[in-house]
Amino acid sequence: MSESDARERSETTTWDELLELARSDGAERLAQRLEELDESERVHALGRLDAEERSEVLGALPAEDAAELLGHLPDAHAAEAVEELEPSSAAEILDELESDERADLIGQLDRDSAEAILDEAAPETVESVRELLRHAEDSAGGLMITEFVAVPATWTASQLVDHLQEQIERYADYVIQYVYALGSRGELVGVLPLRDLVLARRDRRLESLMLDDPIAVPASAGLPELFELFDRFRFLGIPVVDDSGRMLGVLLREDVDEARVEQAQADELKSRGIVGGEELRTMPLFTRSGRRLSWLSINVVLNIVAASVIAASQETLSAAIALAVFLPIISDMSGCSGNQAVAVSLRELSLGLVRPAELIRVWWQEVSVGLVNGLVLGGLLGAVAWLWKGNVALGAVVAAALALNTLVAVSIGGVIPLALRRYGYDPALASGPILTTITDMCGFFLVLSLATAVLSRIAGA
Repeated sequence: MSESDARERSETTTWDELLELARSDGAERLAQRLEELDESERVHALGRLDAEERSEVLGALPAEDAAELLGHLPDAHAAEAVEELEPSSAAEILDELESDERADLIGQLDRDSAEAILDEAAPETVESVRELLRHAEDSAGGLMITEFVAVPATWTASQLVDHLQEQIERYADYVIQYVYALGSRGELVGVLPLRDLVLARRDRRLESLMLDDPIAVPASAGLPELFELFDRFRFLGIPVVDDSGRMLGVLLREDVDEARVEQAQADELKSRGIVGGEELRTMPLFTRSGRRLSWLSINVVLNIVAASVIAASQETLSAAIALAVFLPIISDMSGCSGNQAVAVSLRELSLGLVRPAELIRVWWQEVSVGLVNGLVLGGLLGAVAWLWKGNVALGAVVAAALALNTLVAVSIGGVIPLALRRYGYDPALASGPILTTITDMCGFFLVLSLATAVLSRIAGA
């Protein structure tokens, strides 16, 4: 690259450069420029474009390159860009995606846009998408891929090798670690690792080579069951079957790992008060505002309830104004301890390590931590209060209040997610507000009630 080219490029933002190449019909140069960028740079550059501009970049690329690029974008950005494309162009890109990616993309679109694209797509693409969309997004059926090699169990190794060679173009992009042996009704009867096929005599029947009674997962299996299954077994893929044992697809380890990460990210957003899925700053203003307000408006009411405890003890606060300094500290420290317990419970629920019915066991384990941490934190804050005001009674009130409220916070933080899950509520969304309100109310109540009991000793502090 010449010095003048480098100078010119430095004066143009990457996203403007990509858009200019797309508009100048420089498909080859556009593809080359994208290839020069690493994944994070591509995501950042396309994220700075609006949906219509992003679709211009996608539309200027060959379908295969556009499909690869879509795989790097957040789901919301990918869906917005595809909706702006002509249905025929979008269908060409859809045909190049893997089956699970197709279903995810179509599931993000509004019904009219999705149907218009499917009307233009290849029949096998439409069949695959409709099959996957029949299943819940967070189930084995929703996560599986439908690209797999399945042959009759009665074949010989020679027939299978010949079949693979004849269909080499079809299978070129498949993720193939195993060949699946099927019965006459399409039911799964065995699994043959490719290594065993390579080492087998060509006249051997697959029935004598395959692994009998293979591990399979029902299409309806949810994420906790899938996480547990892949943690127990080191398979790269597990077949997915319907209620009659007919094979539907293959669940890849990498897709389950990705679902695990996405669930953790979604839970983190919900626990922070972002409701309704992922939020990106390129989304419409009122969409982003509404997702946040739906949680914040509830929190206003809950905080008013907590503040009423203070209002009921104004005389105690007036007599010992130093208490006002420690109220927010005790509330915040207890809330932090409770949030740690919430995070652990959410994590163990997502991994399937704990079940909603195990409330007592979880509570007891949190109580032990709460006792130790409460005594340590209470002692530290009580010593600060004593040294600041020289009043032993004030220090004792502050120490006892923080120790007790820490115990309450970790107890509630540990069991609330399990209780909410047991009764069908989303623990990631509701645990935070409930914990905050209870720890605030208990913290204020403990400080003010203990202070009232020894008011004569701390008056004037």
